[in-house]
Amino acid sequence: MTDLATQLRALGMHYTAEHLDDLVAHATKSRTGARRLLERIVAEETKEKQRRGLVRRLARAKLGHFKTMADFEWKWPQKINRAAVESALELDFIGAGANVVLVAPEGLGKTMIAKNIVHNTILAGHTALFISAAELLLDLAGQESARALERRLKHYARVGCLCIDEIGYLSYDTAHADLLFQLVSMRYEKKPLVLTTNLSFKQWPTIFPGAGCTVALIDRVVHHAEVITVEGESYRLREAKAASSKRRSSRRKKTAK
Repeated sequence: MTDLATQLRALGMHYTAEHLDDLVAHATKSRTGARRLLERIVAEETKEKQRRGLVRRLARAKLGHFKTMADFEWKWPQKINRAAVESALELDFIGAGANVVLVAPEGLGKTMIAKNIVHNTILAGHTALFISAAELLLDLAGQESARALERRLKHYARVGCLCIDEIGYLSYDTAHADLLFQLVSMRYEKKPLVLTTNLSFKQWPTIFPGAGCTVALIDRVVHHAEVITVEGESYRLREAKAASSKRRSSRRKKTAK
């Protein structure tokens, strides 16, 4: 069976190659007909192909660790459009090539929501990539030739769902603004973007000071976009305060003893 298993792997039939002995033994014992055996092989290979595809897409998305929406505290933000968030999580924007923009101060869960949206697109069979604005622009600006830059732009333009995280935490020069504008234009009305930012759009000129394309960039981002604003106090600040309070209480108890 060794040579046959090798040939099956070469054909991409990994499940059949790995379970060849069991498949043959079961077919012989149960007197399964050739058609029934082939149907089982096709079904198992299809499931294996889907599993491997999911593993590849998850690895390429570079999501890293994240909390699921089951852990999201909907009652904590002072303002959040839950219906809009849930619509994005259900991928209503994907087919139309629309965008989702999450606008919130630090520590209110916008990245958590974005990662869950991206994760859902992968489960639905789409390719996806999660990347910070800093990493993306550093990569594009670091290309050594016009041809290399074009290839890299096409790489990001091909991704089914591209999520750019943390727009607004750093400032960039005009060249970086132009690169982001090029990428957004390549995806415009074709493939969706998910963006997170800590700044309102009227503050975006501070991200790209002096860049002439900022208005046009915002125009392409918000056209066909669901803009979700979250307001409130930082989760992390709340947790820090709770931990500090717990430590003070513990010290008081020790002192009392």
